[in-house]
Amino acid sequence: MYILGISAFYHDSAVALNKDGRIIYAAQEERFSRKKHDHRFPEKALENCLIYTGIKPEDISLVAFYDKPFLKFERLLETYLMYAPAGIRSFIKAMPLWMREKLWMKDLIAKRLNYSGKIIFPEHHESHAASAFFPSPFDEAAILTIDGVGEWATTTYGVGKGNDIKIHAEIRFPHSLGLLYSAFTYHTGFRVNSGEYKLMGLAPYGKPVYKEKIYKHLIDVKDDGSFSMNMKYFDYCAGLTMTNKRFSDLFDGPPREPESKIAQREMDLARSVQDVTEEIVLKMARYIRKETGQKNLVLAGGVALNCVANGKILQEKIFDDIWIQPAAGDAGGALGAALAGYYLYQKNERTVTGNSDSQSGSYLGSHFTNEEIETFLNTNSIPYQKLSDSAVIEKAADLIADEKVVGWFSGRMEFGPRALGGRSILGDARSPKMQSTMNLNIKFRESFRPFAPSVLREKTAEWFEMDYDSPYMLLVADVKKEKQKEITGEQKDLFGIDLVNQVRSEIPAVTHVDYSARIQTVHKETNPRYHALIEAFYQKTGCPIIINTSFNVRGEPIICSPEDAFRCFMRTKMDYLVLENYIIDKSLQPEPKEGSGWMKEYQLD
Repeated sequence: MYILGISAFYHDSAVALNKDGRIIYAAQEERFSRKKHDHRFPEKALENCLIYTGIKPEDISLVAFYDKPFLKFERLLETYLMYAPAGIRSFIKAMPLWMREKLWMKDLIAKRLNYSGKIIFPEHHESHAASAFFPSPFDEAAILTIDGVGEWATTTYGVGKGNDIKIHAEIRFPHSLGLLYSAFTYHTGFRVNSGEYKLMGLAPYGKPVYKEKIYKHLIDVKDDGSFSMNMKYFDYCAGLTMTNKRFSDLFDGPPREPESKIAQREMDLARSVQDVTEEIVLKMARYIRKETGQKNLVLAGGVALNCVANGKILQEKIFDDIWIQPAAGDAGGALGAALAGYYLYQKNERTVTGNSDSQSGSYLGSHFTNEEIETFLNTNSIPYQKLSDSAVIEKAADLIADEKVVGWFSGRMEFGPRALGGRSILGDARSPKMQSTMNLNIKFRESFRPFAPSVLREKTAEWFEMDYDSPYMLLVADVKKEKQKEITGEQKDLFGIDLVNQVRSEIPAVTHVDYSARIQTVHKETNPRYHALIEAFYQKTGCPIIINTSFNVRGEPIICSPEDAFRCFMRTKMDYLVLENYIIDKSLQPEPKEGSGWMKEYQLD
């Protein structure tokens, strides 16, 4: 019998566990619908989950939804009444979806799955906590969850032991570290709930000139990391925006218009709120260590995707070990709900084996065989070269070493927001021009955005100030001093965005302006094919590091299928595409003919 986990109406996803509690499938709806942050019920993800696993409705013993809709609706109503009539527009905007679907989630699930069994509804932060603890390699650990808001909770801490979780305390809406960060995301001109990682990437270009204003006017933080916010400066409780005129007056002007030029103010705002966030998270971590006595920490919730803050917890050695859920946002709530069903509801035993987690590298989505790929290529008359396993790895390593940009489609799709070598775009980390090339010609995104290095785990400490597993790209560390290059002469006088293209290490394409990098350690055990590719590149170049960025363009989800991969490949200036054992050369592809079905979508609008 199987357990299904579902999150819907925000970062929707579907998850399946087998009778032993092993995660056998997890994927987000956006990968199939091709609509980024798809907020609809995850019909396509569920359909693919059932097809891939072979699960039938009669095989399901339990379905778990990631929060309590009625409790969330209670918060919506109470918030409206507290601010009425100011919040009438946002209230009216939210009501149709609630009245049509959200309040009737139990009936909706039963109908869509043709299922008549038990359906449970863990609380939102309970789902986050379960997603953090149960897949972790720890038999017991402290748990910290931080996000925007669930039903009422925005931050919780507790302890997990064996097959049980106990939540000790929470901070409640409207006081939210996640929403504070999102307010600055909005004010700097980025999209809330998707642009927060841009704000984090922008922060090193700025100075924390607004930090004291944040502490003085916006948030009161106690020594234990608990906090309360001054809601006079925010509009998210009652309005349709995150900030208001008081906020604008405090921070030297209105929100930046999206897509307009990023000024020094935006860089300084980003740095200021990033510093505040890190300081609060560190206070929480120290308090939780003291209160719980636990030597290990696990994290989930959207703020746990702030890999700079995560890196600070590690550097400060507050805990002996930490583990972060790779799908830390609401998509991972589906996984947490399923695991809560297995352990907390069904009371199954939990066994931790060795030092590895049970997330299988987060390679939990769909997989396409060579036969399926060849059928796709032949059906669409796409020129290709088929090579053996070893030959395709050698060829791809040669291409990357020759500064070619390679789309890499291999194995199962990753679960979570990061590409981890399953659906990735790869490049040479040693190339001074590669960051600019990939940002502007491949990803069609802001030039300041840093790229992440994928490094052989066994070589990590030789290149970075870290000797620690980071398989999910959720920790930041500095490039080793001996690998850095000093900025000299006129370069020292540069500031802000002008710093982007300065060569500051032996791996400039993955070295941020503050000499940091968001590291993915690649392990032979979890992704032998990707590990073999980087090993081949290392043997050719002496560098065990390549660029890894998600296989998509700005505004689109990471690709899922060979068709998605080929379309993205043809719409960008990628040089080669590797689909398992097939290599596709851009220069050999015919120009699309007008009206030729899906192939006409190569070109960007």
